[in-house]
Amino acid sequence: MNKHHHHKPSGLKINKIGNETCVICGQVMYLDPKLVVAAIISDDNGIILVKRAIEPGVGKWSFPSGYVNRGETLESAMSREVMEECGIKVSVGWVSGLYSTEGNPIVLAVFNVDWLSGKLKVNDSETTDVRVFPINQLPDLAFEHDKNIIQDWVNNLEMRNVSR
Repeated sequence: MNKHHHHKPSGLKINKIGNETCVICGQVMYLDPKLVVAAIISDDNGIILVKRAIEPGVGKWSFPSGYVNRGETLESAMSREVMEECGIKVSVGWVSGLYSTEGNPIVLAVFNVDWLSGKLKVNDSETTDVRVFPINQLPDLAFEHDKNIIQDWVNNLEMRNVSR
């Protein structure tokens, strides 16, 4: 049997756990989630947020973030996305949290990121503005979970400071 054939829609069936399986060779075609990275970048005045120019959440604010490309490390994706959306060079630090929701194909990896150099500027078509906001004066956020992510990050900072 040829193991290197092309799967055609008519040659796939749904197996018991919801994945498609090739009827010729039995290979499972996993419907993998999409991995997204997001940066929490802080300075003495607050955290950096970008105003979204695309859906979902167009016109609202969110963390610099984006999809990880195939073959790209999480750190490389994070550095690339921050440069694209904020115009600054960063150093990717620790993971603040991993988030997923039942029925949503996104897995979100949130990093604490250090601002190394550059001035904030909109650098792509996905954002219309980039600013630093005080934690206690956040604008209208694009996603419901963003406030929880910020609270998790604050808790992580507090735990890291206590353990030093």
